[in-house]
Amino acid sequence: MKNLFEGKTILVVDDEEYNWFLFKESLDDLHLEVLWAGVAQKAIDKIASGRRIDLVLMDIKLPIKDGYQATAEIKKINPSIPVIAQTAYSSPEEIFRCIKAGCDDYISKPIDFTELRIKMEKIFRKTGQA
Repeated sequence: MKNLFEGKTILVVDDEEYNWFLFKESLDDLHLEVLWAGVAQKAIDKIASGRRIDLVLMDIKLPIKDGYQATAEIKKINPSIPVIAQTAYSSPEEIFRCIKAGCDDYISKPIDFTELRIKMEKIFRKTGQA
């Protein structure tokens, strides 16, 4: 069976570099490229540069510009890029704010990487990237 993730590029937007390493290590067997942006503006700039990014994992609580603002700006640049919010705050209100900002899905911290893989696969199938 073909690896659905192979050759894909995901962008982790998180102000904690350790979290990027955790994503990179935990998803290593999927054979995808994991990029990192420590602040929202770097993520927006990467998307605006036209570099192919297949999925964004967006931390919501970021300094300067939060994940809601960053997602809204990313979706203005490229409405088809899928964004999964990653947040420690998973109240119904918080989830609604994520979706309203343009996130396609969300995952609660601490990250359950099995659940994340399922969500990523679902998004790739839905967007025709499978």
